[in-house]
Amino acid sequence: MRPVLIMSFLSSVVLMSCGSRDKEWIRINQLGYRADDIKVAVFTGLKEKELKSFRLVDVYSGKTVFVNNNPFKTTPLKPFENCYRLNFSDIKTEGTYRIVAGDAVSPNFRIAGDVYDGTSDFLLNYMRQQRCGINPFLKDSCHTHDGYIIYGGKDDSMHIDVTGGWHDAADYLQYVATSANATYQMLFAFSENPCSFSDEYLANGLPGTDSIPDVLNEARWGLDWLVKMNPSPGVMYNQIADDRDHIGFRFPNADTANYGKGRERPVYRCTGKVQGLFRYRNRTTGIASTAGKFASAFARGSAVYRSLDPKFADLLGKKAAEAFDYGLRNPGACQTAPGTAPYFYEEENWVDDMELAAIELFKLTGDRKYLDYAVDFGRDETVTPWMGADTARHYQWYPFMNMGHPGIASAQAGSDLSSEFLGNMKLGLEKIMKKGENNPFLVGVPFIWCSNNLVAATLTQASLYRKISGDNSFLEFEAACRDWLFGCNPWGTSMVVGLPENGDYPVNTHSSYVVKGLQVPGGLVDGPVYPSIFKNLKYLSLSEEDEYAQFQNNLAVYHDDYADYSTNECTMDGTACLVYYLSSLQKRKQ
Repeated sequence: MRPVLIMSFLSSVVLMSCGSRDKEWIRINQLGYRADDIKVAVFTGLKEKELKSFRLVDVYSGKTVFVNNNPFKTTPLKPFENCYRLNFSDIKTEGTYRIVAGDAVSPNFRIAGDVYDGTSDFLLNYMRQQRCGINPFLKDSCHTHDGYIIYGGKDDSMHIDVTGGWHDAADYLQYVATSANATYQMLFAFSENPCSFSDEYLANGLPGTDSIPDVLNEARWGLDWLVKMNPSPGVMYNQIADDRDHIGFRFPNADTANYGKGRERPVYRCTGKVQGLFRYRNRTTGIASTAGKFASAFARGSAVYRSLDPKFADLLGKKAAEAFDYGLRNPGACQTAPGTAPYFYEEENWVDDMELAAIELFKLTGDRKYLDYAVDFGRDETVTPWMGADTARHYQWYPFMNMGHPGIASAQAGSDLSSEFLGNMKLGLEKIMKKGENNPFLVGVPFIWCSNNLVAATLTQASLYRKISGDNSFLEFEAACRDWLFGCNPWGTSMVVGLPENGDYPVNTHSSYVVKGLQVPGGLVDGPVYPSIFKNLKYLSLSEEDEYAQFQNNLAVYHDDYADYSTNECTMDGTACLVYYLSSLQKRKQ
């Protein structure tokens, strides 16, 4: 794998989480800060003690360059009785620094314009590792016999070629819901920030150059699989395999899961009706959520590939319109199917998917009817329901942000429609920010399974709202969410494997690769969950003593332990959804 270049000049500096004998810590963004960023570290202490000041020290000169005599005291986060936000945004000079507050010293960090350069490309390492069919990480093939149709009526048990795509997480199931969203997000990231991506890998995922940005090679891998999963108008499949997959850690090219038909795996056709082969059933009400995701990925793909591969672009444009029409005829949510366990993606909303599909088709074709559809669907769900909520079921409101809202706002810039949909985005951000006021890190997502995906979605919404509206009122909130993912959290760890290179990040994730001595570079882990969730999930335990035991708190728990699938499993879609935001922060963007 290509080593990340982030902070390479600091390779001689050990970046570690520093605490004092009095149990005080300073949490920072380990990647660092750009000169004009809002820069806020968080001080936590177990003992109630007034913090009167903090200072910023230049690492190489040893000189104090900034003193703040009025740190902002926040609500305690039990067991941390002493919590402060340490704002040093006034410091804009590039350099390497540490913060000293009370008896605590922070890890070293940089202020520089290039601290995010290469980060969006780095995430693609995980996407390549998740490839199904031909896996460049293993330099081998897997699941080449996929698959046989179920819920297909007269086509039941027939073979269909759907080899390709990505494994969803540590298991080898594959879903259109997450894969189409991941594909769209990478296409969108390239559309917005084309200069943030390099060309160091070939279409097959192996090292090399082919004059195609790596992010487009990865998106093409997703598009080709989506075409297979939607082979003709009115025929859609949304899932390969089920939880019979969950038979322990093994590499995908050595998969021994048995679905009763040799090496073929089941391919679930979308029926718009309840599905589940064994004890458990989903609550499917229609097909539009899946159809909308197909349509938005195809439409955006058609626009991106117009100059690169016109024939492919024409195919995608045609399939986008057909998928959207199929969604109109089959309203409702199409959930994934459970097997022998009660866990599945419990998506309930679908108008957001159709809104995004419609606005993408409007941008692609200029046909006003698609704008009208987009507006109507968008008014049916002005705010994604998890925003401001205390909890939600697993993937109940998915995707975790509605990309249709900024699509309408940007397509109709300066109009009343733009103001209306920017207002919807602002309301969602206000709801999340209000929830975050109750903790020193300002992170207001519900700490449910895959909470980091919610943080990534919040960052995307905040970034696009700011870019389209010009309103900077959420800057500190956005910075807090960004910094949370890279170490400014109770545990002092980055949530992305391998990033930054010399940082504290997950090394013992829930993964066959890790269990067998390898790593999953670039993967975004699920993230912290409420203590109550961790205690009540089935088959969940820790394999070793909790290294973060003293940092677990009343709000959330996180474990860098391969046995904890609830907080420390990387997800393909969560990783892909962070690509846009990191690409937007890079120095070499357009």
